[in-house]
Amino acid sequence: MTQSNQITAHTGFTVKRLGLVDYHVAWQSMKDFTNSRTAQTRDEIWLLQHPAVYTQGLAGKPEHLLHANNIPVIKTDRGGQITYHAPGQLIAYLLLDIRRLKLGVRELVRRMENAVIDLLSDYQIEAKSRIDAPGVYVDNAKIAALGLKIKRNYCYHGIALNVDMDLAPFSAINPCGYAGLQVTQTKDLGITDGLDIISQQLTEKLQQRLIR
Repeated sequence: MTQSNQITAHTGFTVKRLGLVDYHVAWQSMKDFTNSRTAQTRDEIWLLQHPAVYTQGLAGKPEHLLHANNIPVIKTDRGGQITYHAPGQLIAYLLLDIRRLKLGVRELVRRMENAVIDLLSDYQIEAKSRIDAPGVYVDNAKIAALGLKIKRNYCYHGIALNVDMDLAPFSAINPCGYAGLQVTQTKDLGITDGLDIISQQLTEKLQQRLIR
């Protein structure tokens, strides 16, 4: 997997901007990185987009795909149910040593959610998380989904924030396993900043939250 740009952050995270990446390629790269890392390996944040694809987590139930279309469905190894990825959605994959960061899984999820909540707050948009359904919501519509895989105290996968994408394919699924769940995106909330600006802001918010 090639990278279009790389920034080494002062916090100890390496941030990579990878552009549009096939899901299988990104997934395999995350597994390879995690399998080869050591206690000295720097944590990384990968920022990217995927071509249109549905991904179904380990707990995913096939009935949450309401009707088939021409979009592929990939069974993956993250937690959670089914969701949708496409260009215009910002994905931040977190490849972290959670033991070194002194984070449990629940705390990590909370901090990921709060990073998105912080970002939206800067635009005067009130967002919330939900105990019963991980992710970030604005007026009960989901704007960010998350899922993680933990292996030997290392995590991969991450969070997907809807920015400026075609939301119609979400109607073919029960997003994250919830029937009738509405989805939204930053563009529809009146945010005019695009992926480049929002990706930089999300990176900053994630790093601020992860090192607290």
